[in-house]
Amino acid sequence: MKASQFLISTLKEAPADAEVVSHKLMMRAGMIKKLGAGIYNYMPMGLRVIRKVEAIVREEMNRAGAVELTMPVVQPAELWQETGRFAKMGPELLRIKDRHDRDFVIQPTSEEVVTDIARQEIKSYKQLPKNLYQIQTKFRDERRPRFGLMRGREFIMKDAYSFDRNQVAAKASYQVMAQAYRKIFDRFGLTYRAVAADSGAIGGDLSEEFQVIAATGEDAIVYCPGSDYAANIEKAEALAPQAPRPAAAQAMQKVATPGKSTCPEVAELLGLPLARTVKSIVLATDEITDKEEIGKTSVWLLLLRGDHDMNEVKVGKLPGMEGGFRFATEVEIVEHFGSKPGYLGPVGLKKPVRVVADREVVVMADWVCGANEAGFHSTGVNWGRDLPEPDLVADIRNVVAGDLSPDGKGALAIERGIEVGHVFYLGTKYSRAMNATFLDENGKPQFMEMGCYGIGITRLPAAAIEQNHDDKGIIWPDSIAPFTVVICPINPDRSPEVKAASEQLYAECMAAGLDVILDDRGERPGAMFADWELIGVPHRVTIGDRTLKEGKVEYQHRRDAAATPLPLAEVTALLKSRLGA
Repeated sequence: MKASQFLISTLKEAPADAEVVSHKLMMRAGMIKKLGAGIYNYMPMGLRVIRKVEAIVREEMNRAGAVELTMPVVQPAELWQETGRFAKMGPELLRIKDRHDRDFVIQPTSEEVVTDIARQEIKSYKQLPKNLYQIQTKFRDERRPRFGLMRGREFIMKDAYSFDRNQVAAKASYQVMAQAYRKIFDRFGLTYRAVAADSGAIGGDLSEEFQVIAATGEDAIVYCPGSDYAANIEKAEALAPQAPRPAAAQAMQKVATPGKSTCPEVAELLGLPLARTVKSIVLATDEITDKEEIGKTSVWLLLLRGDHDMNEVKVGKLPGMEGGFRFATEVEIVEHFGSKPGYLGPVGLKKPVRVVADREVVVMADWVCGANEAGFHSTGVNWGRDLPEPDLVADIRNVVAGDLSPDGKGALAIERGIEVGHVFYLGTKYSRAMNATFLDENGKPQFMEMGCYGIGITRLPAAAIEQNHDDKGIIWPDSIAPFTVVICPINPDRSPEVKAASEQLYAECMAAGLDVILDDRGERPGAMFADWELIGVPHRVTIGDRTLKEGKVEYQHRRDAAATPLPLAEVTALLKSRLGA
C-alpha cells in the first residue's frame, strides 16, 4: 500500500472525552471515529488491526476443530423467552419491535440461537462433539459507555459454543479451547495471564479469564511469582491462618471515639494497628413468596479485619446467600443493633442476626469493634468470653499482596489486567431450558453439555495499546500492527535516487510478502516520522540522500532509541528475518 492511496487522518490532540490511553491514541492515530455514545466507525487503519486479530483467532479456532458460522445480530425474542433471559436481563439487552409489533433483541451474545441450531441439527451421539463459532458484531446497551473500544456499546466478538454428550467429553472440549486460547494469545505477542475465574451461579471450577497485563486494567489479578497459580480477585482464595487464636489478655472496655466511624480513624485515635480492628458489614436476604412478594427477611452481620475488603462473589456463595443479598437499610440496622452505621459491632445486639466471621477474624484476640452506640467503640473484645462463636466461619475477603498462595509455593502478588477472553463450562443450563437433546447409545434422550468461549476482537487492540505505548504513540506487536513496515523517503521529489530506491525497496518487500506501506505523501520528515510513531508501525526504513550515497539506509524499530545504518541491499533480508517471513 502507498500512503497517498490510503486514508491517514492523524490528530495532534485527542478529543476531550477520550479518557484512557488507548482511547486517546486510537482517536489521534485515526483508527476509530466516534459516531455516537459507545459507537465507533472502524477507520481503515484500525480495521487492518481488527482484521489481523480476526485472522489469528480464525486460524487457531479452525486448527482446534471448531466450525465457523454466522448468527444474526437481530434475533427473535421467542428464543430468549425460552431461557427466561428476555425478562431477566436488564436494560443492557436492547429490545426492539418490528412493524408487526413482534419482539426482537439486538444480540449481546448468542447462546439461545446456537442452542436452537444444535437442537435442530444434532440428533445422535454420533454427531458429537461439535464446536460452532462466529466472529460477529454484538451490542450491549451500556449505561455509561466509556474508554473507547474498551467499553463500547457496539463491539465485535468471537464467541464459540461446544456441544458434548457428557461432562467428561465437555471437560475435554473445554481443555482443547483453553489450549487454543493460549496459542492465540501467544501469537498476539502480548503479556497476558490465564487466570482462574468465578463460574457464577452455574458453579464448577472450569472457568478461566485471559487478561492482558496493563497498569490501567480494571481487573485485579492475583498470582504467585513462584508458581503457575493465577486467579482473578473474585476467585482467589485467602487461606485460613495456621496459628491458633491467642488467649485473651485484655478486659473488654467501651471507649469514646467521637466522630471516628471508620476502622482507620479508630485505629489512629487509639494508636493501634489497623489489623487489630474489625469492621461490621450488615447485609439482608429476602425470601420471595409464590406471589413474588417479599416474605421473611434475614439480617446478617459479616465481620472482617479492618484492613481487608469484602469479596461479594464469595459472600454470594455462602449458605443462605445463594439467592442474592443486599445491604441492609438503616431502619433494619437500627432495629437490630440500636445504632446507626459507623459504630456497629457484634456485642450487645438488640435483635439476633446471623454472624459470619472471616477466617482471619475468628483467630483474633483483644480486637476492636463498634459498641453499637454512636461515638463509642469496644476494645479488648474476645470470642467465647464477650460474645458467642460466630454462626459461620468462611473466606469472605479479597486477598492482599503477601498472602500465602493456595498452592503453597510462596506469597501472592497482585497486578492489573484487562479481560480480553473467557472460556467457560456451561453444563446443561441452556440445553435444558430449550430442550436440546440427542439420543445416546441406548436410544434415550440426553441433554447436551455445553461450553462457551469468547474473545473481545475489538477490545483486544485497545488492550494491546494500554500495554504497548510511549509518549510518542502506539507500539504495536508485529502480529497485529496495521502495517509491519513503513518506508519513509526523505524529500523524494527533490531526489530521483531516493525516489527510485524507495520504490525498489517497496517492490522487494511486497514480493517478499511483507505488510509494507510506502509514505509517498511528500510530508516533511518531522511530520512524517511523528505520524508513524503515533500510528505505531513497528519497523521503519528511512531513505535519504546522505546515507544513500554510501549505499545505506536507516532502520529503526519502534522501540529503538536511534536508527541503525544498513546497506540497502540487506534491508529486505533483515526485515524478513525479524518478521519470520
